[in-house]
Amino acid sequence: IEQDLEILDTTSFTMSVGKGIIAVIKGRELYCGNERFLEEHNIIVSESIQQAINVYRSEGKVSVIIADREHIIGIITLSDTMRNDAINMISAISSLDMTTVLLTGDSKAAATYIGKKSGVSEIHAELLPGEKVSIIESLQGKHHKVCMVGDGINDAPAMKTADVSIAMGTIGSDIAIETADIALMSDDLSKIPYIKRLSDATIKTIKFSIALSMVINCIAIILSLLEVLTPTTGALVHNVGSCLVVLIAARLYDRKFI
Repeated sequence: IEQDLEILDTTSFTMSVGKGIIAVIKGRELYCGNERFLEEHNIIVSESIQQAINVYRSEGKVSVIIADREHIIGIITLSDTMRNDAINMISAISSLDMTTVLLTGDSKAAATYIGKKSGVSEIHAELLPGEKVSIIESLQGKHHKVCMVGDGINDAPAMKTADVSIAMGTIGSDIAIETADIALMSDDLSKIPYIKRLSDATIKTIKFSIALSMVINCIAIILSLLEVLTPTTGALVHNVGSCLVVLIAARLYDRKFI
C-alpha cells in the first residue's frame, strides 16, 4: 500500500500445513514455502538461491521462497526478534527444575540461533505439526509431564497432546487459544514461570490442608472417645479446622508467598 501497489485477489488458494501455500492470481499459479515444499512440486531451487537462504538462516531469519512453475521469483525473509524478557523467562523456568525444549518448523540454523541465544536446553527444528506431537508423546513415554506453550495453528495438535497447554492470548491464533488449557491475556512472558510456581504452591497447599484436617479430626475423635470433648466442643474443633484450611488457601492470593 505504501508503495502504491495493487493487491490482487486470488482465484484459488491451497495451504499445506507447516510447508507452504499455492495461490492462483490472474491465472498464474504461485508457490510460497520452503525448499521441501517446492521440491514436492518439482520446482528446482538453484545453488545460488540456496546459498542466499543459508546466509539468511545463519542470521536467525526464516526464508519463504516465492516461485511459479518455471523459476524462483524471490525470497521473503522474516526475522524473529528476541524479546528482552525471553532470556529471563527461560532462566526462571530452568531454575524451577524444568527442561526447556524448542519445537519449531523453522530451519535448523534459524532455530539454533534463537535457541542458543535464549538459553533453551533442547532444540528440534524443521518439524511438521505431526512431528511436534510425536516428540511430545515420546517425552510422555519417558514419564515426563509436558507443558506446551504455543500461539499458532501449527502448535494446536501438540498443545492438545501435552499434559498442560498455554496459549499467548494477545498474539495467538483462535484455534490455539481454544485448544489451550490456559490462555494468557497479555504478552507478559514472566507469567509462564509464575503459573508453574502457582501450581506448585496450590498442590502443596492442598496436600498440607488435607493432612492438617485429618490430624485435627483424628485428635478430635480420640479426645471424644476419652470423653474430653463434648459434642459442642467437638463441633467447635471441627469448625476451627475448617477455618484454618480456608486461611491457608487464602495465602495463595499473596504473590510473595508463591
